[in-house]
Amino acid sequence: MNERFFSLLAMDGVHMGVPAARAVAELADKYSAKRVALVASKTLSRKTDEVSAIAAALGDKFVGTFDETVEHVPRASVIEATKFLRDSTADLVFTIGGGTPIDTMKVSLQCLAANVTSADEIDRVMVVTKPDGTRIMPDIPTPPLRQIAVPTTLSGAEFSDLAGCVNTETKIKHMHTGRFIGPMNVVLDPRITLHTPDNLWLSTGVRALDHAVETICSSAPEPMADGCALHAIRLLGKSLRRNVEAADDLQARLDSQIAVWLACMGLNRVPYGASHGTGHQLGAVAGVPHGLTSCVMLPHVMRYNEPATAEKQAWIADALGFDGSAADAIAHLIADLGQPTRLRDVGVREDQLDQIAEGSMQNNWVQANPVPVNTPAKLRAILDAAY
Repeated sequence: MNERFFSLLAMDGVHMGVPAARAVAELADKYSAKRVALVASKTLSRKTDEVSAIAAALGDKFVGTFDETVEHVPRASVIEATKFLRDSTADLVFTIGGGTPIDTMKVSLQCLAANVTSADEIDRVMVVTKPDGTRIMPDIPTPPLRQIAVPTTLSGAEFSDLAGCVNTETKIKHMHTGRFIGPMNVVLDPRITLHTPDNLWLSTGVRALDHAVETICSSAPEPMADGCALHAIRLLGKSLRRNVEAADDLQARLDSQIAVWLACMGLNRVPYGASHGTGHQLGAVAGVPHGLTSCVMLPHVMRYNEPATAEKQAWIADALGFDGSAADAIAHLIADLGQPTRLRDVGVREDQLDQIAEGSMQNNWVQANPVPVNTPAKLRAILDAAY
């Protein structure tokens, strides 16, 4: 009998179907916040009235909005966001948008806690992965405030205490984690997601599938995470196709959001695999959004891992109602959603593949892949298949 421990997120609750502005005002009151900052995606902030409506609902508690977050979370943008929080003297922050603003806030909260003021100092708060896969966790004080997330994509950043941050000099994405950097509440309001471009919504939905698949196929699985991930796959298989048929079906959009919550039960709780690990470097080197990295890489990594995960992959195919391999089931769903399936189709150049393979070897999820990927050549073979 193995002794082990499964930790839950430091989260107070998930609010489903509640209008965002109302939920934000109620939560600010619940936590007796006096100075509330907003961090939002630039498009949502500047091209819709959603963020201004939330600011209005906060009344005199509102102290300002930061909407300069940058995709893939480069260090310079984290420092700018940290300065905004420090200058605002906020005691609570609501993050509105996708994985970019939510992950930016996770790293910014670490920077506040550790008094990091420059990009170079972010080394002090990142996770270091040793060549044998061991993770060295930084010792960081508790952040002075928490974030509450109002997500607008299906990336799942709102349901984790893990973030990636890119060192633009080395073009390597490093991991950051901490007990209190993830959201302490999540507001799932499908109405606000109607502004999200269809391709972004659907591709991040595949990212949610990636979370669920690599949870189930993990080299160190957990039954709680497995159960949630299987139901997430069932929900996503139905709701994502409905999202294509009727993008304004709010219940289907909420079902997709709830599936993300379930799919993320294993995120940073069980080791993922090479789909996620190479996805980080595809973003850092070639600027590919995480949703699209999952669309392209997941079926190929599943086929590579099939010798070690055949039973688990049969569960996945069954959850999708597919009579065939799980990798084919996922590939068919991705095609049905109209998403790209090759690296060349998402802007990756063939001459970048070696750099992506080399950089990915430092990723702890690549190192934890169910079928070992212990040389750049092995990873390059997977990338070639996906190219």
